[in-house]
Amino acid sequence: MTDTHGLKIISTLTDDGRLVVELAEESLPPPQGHEILIRVEAAPINPSDLGLLFGPADVADADYGEGRIVAQMPDGARRAMAARVGQAMPVGNEGAGTVIAAGDSAQAQALLGKRVACVPGGMFAQYRIVDARTVMPLPDEATAEQGASAFVNPLTALGFVETMRRDGHGAIVHTAAASNLGQMLVRIAREDGVPLVNIVRSPAQVAILKGVGADHVVDSSSETFGEDLRVALRATGATLAFDAIGGGTLVGQILHAMEQVASEGQVYSRYGSNSAKSAYIYGALDTGPTILNRNFGFSWNVGGWLLFPFLQSAPSEVGERMRARVRDSLTTTFASSYKARISLKDALTREAVLTYNARRTGEKYLLVPNG
Repeated sequence: MTDTHGLKIISTLTDDGRLVVELAEESLPPPQGHEILIRVEAAPINPSDLGLLFGPADVADADYGEGRIVAQMPDGARRAMAARVGQAMPVGNEGAGTVIAAGDSAQAQALLGKRVACVPGGMFAQYRIVDARTVMPLPDEATAEQGASAFVNPLTALGFVETMRRDGHGAIVHTAAASNLGQMLVRIAREDGVPLVNIVRSPAQVAILKGVGADHVVDSSSETFGEDLRVALRATGATLAFDAIGGGTLVGQILHAMEQVASEGQVYSRYGSNSAKSAYIYGALDTGPTILNRNFGFSWNVGGWLLFPFLQSAPSEVGERMRARVRDSLTTTFASSYKARISLKDALTREAVLTYNARRTGEKYLLVPNG
């Protein structure tokens, strides 16, 4: 078998602060051993992909050419990303496609002609070589589009529930909850009987979540947000939050509301209630500072949460159970919908970049590298 030639998207930060994102040609050798060669047919554009693809660079004022963008990275971000200077970094966490060649191991050979999903990175490409032992074979009736988002959002949503149980909480608060991930979490919570408070940013997003069966939806743009949140916290007893926004005051507002509810009817203490309140920040829709006005006592914790460190720390049987659940409910509980589909060659046009990089809640885009 000869080498396979294709295109991929790479992102490079130069030492003078320019971010160069471009289509690059690559040559892939025949797969060996446990390796398989996938013809990539669908790859979602997740927020984590945008962080590597563009980060905080000014794409609105960038120079756009044929399959190439040159943007300026802000000085602060440039210093924070010093370790990636000069590295041509492939983009795209996950995706799905058809196995068109395989190494000589039995496991690799068994996947020839099969459609699989995987999360190896570098999936914004026409072809990808991956380890056969790390992929998820899709059901025969499943399309690549249905399997493209089988890892990041589904396992993140399930990871929230597993973290809740591990940390001893009984309910969850979730922000930016009208997203694809948020809608999955609503379905999981209903199936598992987990009380869930969904925080959104508009009446339209309230309607979206009510439409998929959410019981408690709170609009942060409402004048009654504080009281509405306290009502939902009383109803659910939630003391754990997962925040996709990151910057701003929302995490502090949630912890304050939790403390207010926990303190109701309790004897006053200058140290606050004994209720253990936690918030995990897992996204950065707002890249500004996280502002905490400490009006929620002393029994609290704020930290970061990422999917892959969670999976590495969880017992192997937990990860296996989560993946099996996703595979069995790929087109129901874990179904994803997409605002639009974008070809690899169109992905770096100004119109496309400004559209999908806007990161609007509930608007997910799908890359079709060979479309």
